Amino acid sequence: LGKCLLSPIVLAAYAYNRSLSELGPGGGTDGEPGVLCQLFAFLMAFFGLAPTLLLLAMALECWLSLGHPYFYRRHLTRRLGAVLGPAAAGLCALFCALPLLGFGVPMQYCPGTWCFIHMAGGGLRELGFPVIYASLMGLLVLAIGACNVSSMRHLYRMVRRQPHRGPPAAAAPRMELLDHLILLGLMTVLFTICSLPLIIRVYIGAFAADFNETADLNALRFLSVNSIVDPWVFIIFRTSVFRTFVRRLCRRLN
Repeated sequence: LGKCLLSPIVLAAYAYNRSLSELGPGGGTDGEPGVLCQLFAFLMAFFGLAPTLLLLAMALECWLSLGHPYFYRRHLTRRLGAVLGPAAAGLCALFCALPLLGFGVPMQYCPGTWCFIHMAGGGLRELGFPVIYASLMGLLVLAIGACNVSSMRHLYRMVRRQPHRGPPAAAAPRMELLDHLILLGLMTVLFTICSLPLIIRVYIGAFAADFNETADLNALRFLSVNSIVDPWVFIIFRTSVFRTFVRRLCRRLN
């Protein structure tokens, strides 16, 4: 949804050879963020935070189902799952709308085809929101990492309990657990690598007053890459050919 909403705005800016501030109403040639730039900054912030919050919900569910199955069976229902999604999106939308109300400043970045929150220099009004945003992202990353590592530990213990050798029917549960373990590890590493650059850039810009648009752009690229790569990792890993290759590799290592 984020790619479908943001990409047409960028393509229109390139098609008309104009910046987002010039393309939308309320902006000017001096880089003053217009309505379109402010909307773009809101969408960027929202689609950076909302999927991370949903990932935390998924990581918590995985951890509870593996480590605390009785609690999971009793308290986690489909109704709760249906409520969590809209609730997380609503909370993220309210939080990310703060710059539109004056707490935080939307800013157009070079080459004028993307906008985000001002991340370097200024006072509390300019830097308060990005620091809170980065801190919240950092806490979510730590929580997701902790839940996934704990889930991987539970999966590893379950793998150890399964028989190493025997007929294919007896070895199948072990290999399926191993598939889940490797997939969870891959997605955790990818998510952490893609999320940390933005958090680091916000803190550097806020406390070291380092204004570097190229580094900021690279950090946003990393954050965008995560939402593109993760589904492909999941799709490719679920194919039988790739899973067979991983299983043979694990057998060789054993």
